Amino acid sequence: MGPYPFHPGTDMKILLINPNTSAGMTAGIAAAARAVAGPGTQIVATQPSFGPASIESHFDEAIAAAGVAEQVRLNGADADAVVVACFGDPGLDAAREATHAPVIGIAEAAFQAASLLATGFSVVTTMTRTCVMAERLLQRYGMAGACRGVHGTDVPVLALEHCDEATLTQLETAARHALDRDRSGAIVLGCAGMAPLCDTLTERLGVPVVDGVAVAVKWAEGLVSLGLRTSKRGDYAVPPAKAMVGWAQGLQW
Repeated sequence: MGPYPFHPGTDMKILLINPNTSAGMTAGIAAAARAVAGPGTQIVATQPSFGPASIESHFDEAIAAAGVAEQVRLNGADADAVVVACFGDPGLDAAREATHAPVIGIAEAAFQAASLLATGFSVVTTMTRTCVMAERLLQRYGMAGACRGVHGTDVPVLALEHCDEATLTQLETAARHALDRDRSGAIVLGCAGMAPLCDTLTERLGVPVVDGVAVAVKWAEGLVSLGLRTSKRGDYAVPPAKAMVGWAQGLQW
């Protein structure tokens, strides 16, 4: 899709990128996205051709960011919008450089949505070691003042592929603790793999539970319907053409 002026049609295609390489998780995230997408929206779910099965460290995230860039470069040419479906928003800026389409990261979308629903929210995520990564994103997005706490559960990301009642209860217990301790009014789910659990947790907790995948899809639809595109003025301009070597050779401009 080209730059401005852009005149959207009634149908649209959203490229949904799961930055890890778990096919099962990609399928689960895609199902959650399709459940909220409008009737004219096609969700095309993909994942990198390389990289970690789950993203639970800075090292994992660095490799996954390259995988996101790969998928936008290879599969994003005809996408009306792109959703990066990992709570670390890996490769978000690179993806925005690589396409004219709007690119939504699920963490940024979830933080913003939660801030509209409550004066303060808490994040319930997977591994405790990744809490600092979420805190850095909150600072980057200017949302640190709205978030009253980030809580790790030490539930491995891949355990969410086939979430049993014990795991669901563990997440619910952590969310209840967060609401009480932080005096929060909403919960943000800190992993794309939690998307299928959003409705159940909302019912059990009785507060807004925000799944970034769903929010990102609806925001992507909204931006496309308004004819809004990623600016190509300044640092989101198309990257300068240059040769690449090794596995990245096919991605050069």
